[in-house]
Amino acid sequence: METAPTTLPPGRMPELRVVPMPADANVHGDVFGGWIMAQVDMAGALPAMRRANGRVATIAVNSFLFKHPVFVGDVLSFYAEVVRVGRTSITVFVEVYAQRNQLIDEIAKVTEATLTYVATDDERRPRPLPPD
Repeated sequence: METAPTTLPPGRMPELRVVPMPADANVHGDVFGGWIMAQVDMAGALPAMRRANGRVATIAVNSFLFKHPVFVGDVLSFYAEVVRVGRTSITVFVEVYAQRNQLIDEIAKVTEATLTYVATDDERRPRPLPPD
């Protein structure tokens, strides 16, 4: 396990920020991994949609690593960046940081993932990406 950073990534804006609620956790207060995966998918889709200039669909979760648990009340910040562009596909790397306690400002990188999206047309078929 890596040491918790003292700040969020400098000079970057999160794609998504969210606070998990009790309904998102088990009886011990640990947030379900599937809930985190859904949020990561949404955060990764945002830059993919911008690059595709339209609709995208998730076609692969290339990697997903839970580094630390997430708790009810953590403020989660999701940072996403496009790392590869193909003819119809866009691969996005997502990092998730948890701000644990607003009073002491403890921050931990809790999750990282790489997902691939494909640009789709109105009939949900793959379509070529527009030029940069």
